[in-house]
Amino acid sequence: MVECTLSTPSVPLVGHDPAWREWRAAMASPRMHHAWLLTGLKGLGKGHFARAAAAELVAEPGIPQPPPDLHPDILIPEHPPENKEEAKKREDGADYRRKRAIPIEEIRTLIQRLHTRPTLGSHRAVIIDPADHLERNAANALLKVLEEPPQGTFFLLVTHRPGRLLPTIRSRCRILRFAPLDTGAIDRILADCAPQANAEARAAAIAAAEGSPGAALEFVEQDLGKLHKIMLRLIAEGDDLFTLRGALAEEIGARPDRERQQAAVDLARAVVAAELGKGNTARNQQVIAVHGELVRLAGQLPTYNFEPALAIMEIGALLASLAMPREVA
Repeated sequence: MVECTLSTPSVPLVGHDPAWREWRAAMASPRMHHAWLLTGLKGLGKGHFARAAAAELVAEPGIPQPPPDLHPDILIPEHPPENKEEAKKREDGADYRRKRAIPIEEIRTLIQRLHTRPTLGSHRAVIIDPADHLERNAANALLKVLEEPPQGTFFLLVTHRPGRLLPTIRSRCRILRFAPLDTGAIDRILADCAPQANAEARAAAIAAAEGSPGAALEFVEQDLGKLHKIMLRLIAEGDDLFTLRGALAEEIGARPDRERQQAAVDLARAVVAAELGKGNTARNQQVIAVHGELVRLAGQLPTYNFEPALAIMEIGALLASLAMPREVA
C-alpha cells in the first residue's frame, strides 16, 4: 500500500528513488551545485520532494528541526492574496484566493532574508514552487541571485513547464528529472488513495493523467468514466446526427465549473494522443492537428469566458473528425 500525503492535492510520494539517489550523491560530494531544477509533469510530487530534500540539506546534528514549511532556513515565496478583500480573509483565518503569479515583492523579500546568516545551521534552502509562476520582473530578480548566490544557500526550482523559464535561469541550474509513472503504478495508487472510485472512473483518470498520480487523483474526483466512453465512441463512430455530442454535453452538465471543463479537455487530449500511430501518415497528421486544437483550447479555458456548451461541442466535433470514413453499401 502506498502512503497518501495529507496535503492538498493528496499525492503519494512514489517513483522518487532515482531523484533521491542523485540528490544524496550530490550532498555527499565536496562541491554541491547551488541551483536545482526539478522538472516533470504536474502532480508527480516534485514540491513534496523539494521540501523533504531541503529539510535534509539544512538539518544539523543535535539541533531539533521544525517542519519544512515552518523552518527558518527553508524559504518558500508564496502566492499572496489576490486583492485587499482576499488579504482581509487571510487575516481573519478564512479561506482566500491567491494570485496566480509570484510577484517581484515576494522575491525582493526573499533577497533581503538572504543577506542574513542561516538561523539553525550553516545551510539555507530556497524553494520556488512552481517557478513557472514567477512574474517576469520576479524571474529577473531571482536570476541575479542565482548568478551570485550567498554562501551556503541552495535553490530548488520546481517546474512543470521548464520552457516557460528564462533560458538564463535554466542554464544556471542542474536538472533533476521526475519521470511519469506507468499505468499499473497509478492504478495501485488510485486503489489505495481513492478506493471509492469504480473501475470505469479509474480507467478514465489514468488515461487523462498521462503518468501523473496527482492529476489522476484530481480526475477521479471529477468522475470522468462516462465522458471517457462517449469520447471513445466519437472517435470510433463519428457523430453525423449529433447524438453523441449531445450525450457529451449532458454528461459534463449544464453549468460545469472551470475545473470540470479543464478535466474534460485534458481527457480528450489524452484520448486523441493515444490514437497517434494507429493509422497511416495522413491519419497521424490529422491526429496531431486535432491534438493541437485541444491543447489550444486547454490553454484558453483558464482565461477566456467560454460558454460551456459551446466548448464541449467543440471538443465533440474535434473527436468526431477523427472517425474513419465508413464504406457506403
